[in-house]
Amino acid sequence: MITAESWGWRHAGRKAWAVRNLDLTIDPGERVLLLGASGSGKSTRLPALAGVLGSADEGESTGTMLVKGKHPTRQKGLVALVQQDPEAAVVLHRVGDDVAFGLENLQVPPDQIWPRVSESLEAVGLDVALNRPTSALSGGQKQRLALAGAIAMHAEVLLLDEPTANLDPEGIDEVRGAVGRLVADRRTTLIVVEHRVQVWADLVDRVVVLARDGGLLADGPPLEVFHRHRDALLEAGVWVPGAPLPVDGDGFVPRDHPTAPDSADFADPVARNHHERLLTTADLTIGRHAQHPVQRHLDLTIPAATSTVVTGPNGVGKSTLALTLAGLLEPLSGEVIAAPAIRPPAARRSLMRRVSPPHPITWRSRDLLTRIGTVFQQPEHQFVAATVADEIAVGLRALGTPTAEVTARTDELLEVLHLTRLARANPFTLSGGEKRRLSVGTVLATQPAVILLDEPTFGQDRNTWAELVRLVRASVDEGRAVVSVTHDQAYLSVLAQHRIALTGGPDRHDDEATTPGRAGAPR
Repeated sequence: MITAESWGWRHAGRKAWAVRNLDLTIDPGERVLLLGASGSGKSTRLPALAGVLGSADEGESTGTMLVKGKHPTRQKGLVALVQQDPEAAVVLHRVGDDVAFGLENLQVPPDQIWPRVSESLEAVGLDVALNRPTSALSGGQKQRLALAGAIAMHAEVLLLDEPTANLDPEGIDEVRGAVGRLVADRRTTLIVVEHRVQVWADLVDRVVVLARDGGLLADGPPLEVFHRHRDALLEAGVWVPGAPLPVDGDGFVPRDHPTAPDSADFADPVARNHHERLLTTADLTIGRHAQHPVQRHLDLTIPAATSTVVTGPNGVGKSTLALTLAGLLEPLSGEVIAAPAIRPPAARRSLMRRVSPPHPITWRSRDLLTRIGTVFQQPEHQFVAATVADEIAVGLRALGTPTAEVTARTDELLEVLHLTRLARANPFTLSGGEKRRLSVGTVLATQPAVILLDEPTFGQDRNTWAELVRLVRASVDEGRAVVSVTHDQAYLSVLAQHRIALTGGPDRHDDEATTPGRAGAPR
C-alpha cells in the first residue's frame, strides 16, 4: 500500500531536513502508530502521503514516497487526512456541508451523501444540527468535524494527526471507538500520529518511531517496541505506557510571598501574596454572540501565585472563558474585575473608549503585555514575526526593553523550550508541538502577572511536556497566576492547585481548590 525509499523533506529556507533517510513499507489493512519526539517529522510525513505537502516553492524532497505504486498526488480519493490543526480542514460555513464537501468532490451519488454525513457525525459524537455554523464550534468539536469528514469518504488509507489532542475524555473514547469500527474489516490502512500512546496501543499492529536525526528508532509490534526499546524511547521523549511522569506532583502547593504593593502603576505588577485575587468575575455571562451564551452567572476567582486549571466537556465554553478573563472578549453581561495590584493607570482614551482600570476589556494592548498574557488554542493566531527568535522578542521590544536584555531573555527561552536550533526559522513552518512551545514563550517573555494558556501541552512529547510544566511552576513560584484550559490528565495531576470545572449547561459550574496527587500514572 505505502512505500518510502530514502525519502526526505526540507522546508524552503531551512537548513535542516524535517524528515530524511526514511525507508518504510506499510501493507494494505495494516494499523500503524507513528511516534517520535516533537519536531521529528511525524506531521510532515502524513501530508506527503495525502499529496498535499507542498510544491517546489515550499520545500524540496528526496527519495520516493508511493501509495499503491503511484505518487500520492495522483491518487485522488484514496487517502483521507485529518490534520493536526482542525481549523485547517474547515472549508464551508455549515457543519453538514463541510462533511459533505469531500464526498461531492469525489462525485459520490447525491442520494448517498447525506446518509454518510449523518452516519459519520454520529460515529464521532458530534451531536449538533447540520446547519450549525462551523465558526460556532469549539476546538474539540472542530476536531470531531474533521474526523467525520475523513470517515465519510470511505478512503482506503486513513491518516490521523493528533486526532484526540483537544478532546475531553468522553470524546477520546468516542473517536477511538469510531476509528476502531472503521478499520475492523481490514479494508482500511490506518496511520495515527499521537502522543497519547495508551489510547491506540491495543488497536494498532505496529509501532514505528522516527529518530530525530533521520531514519527509524524502532519498528515492530507495540509490546515488543515498548519493552525492547524502553530506555531509548524515554530518552527520545516518547510517552511509553506505564512509565512514571517525568515531573512529580507531590508537594507543589502555593507558597507564601511578600504582599505586592497596592498601586496602579509599578514596573513589575506581580502580586506576591497567593491569598490575593488577581481576577474576579461578578455574575459573568460569556459567549461569542449575544444570542448564544455558553455560560451564565459565573462568580469565579483567579488567585495569585497559584496554578488554576479550567476543565469541562468540549463546547462548554472553556476557551471563551479564557478569552473573556484575558480582556480579549467582551462579556455578554456581568464583569471581569482586576485587582488593584495589576491595574494600569487611567488613560484619557484608547481606540475611542475610555480605559477603566478595573476592567481588562478596556485596557490597551500595551497594558495587557505585563499584566495579562494569553496563549491561544491555535498558536498561528498570534504569530506576527518572520522568525522564531523575533516572535519571542516582539513583546519585549514593544515595551522598549534594552537590546541586550531582549537578546538574553530570548536566548534563555529558546533554550528552555528546545527551539534554539529553530531560532531563524519561520514560525509557520514549525511542527504543531513546536508552534505550541513558541506561543507559550511569547507570553512568558514579558512576564505578565496573569498567564492564560489554552491547551498548553498540545503536541508535546514527554520531554517537552516536562519543560512546559517546569516553566508553569516557575511562574507560579514567582508569584504569577497561571490559568490553563486543559484536558490533559497528567497536567491536571501535577498542576491543579485550583480548579474551575465548567459543566454542560450555561447555568452550571464549580469553582474549587484541589491538591494534586502523586503523578505516577501513564499519560
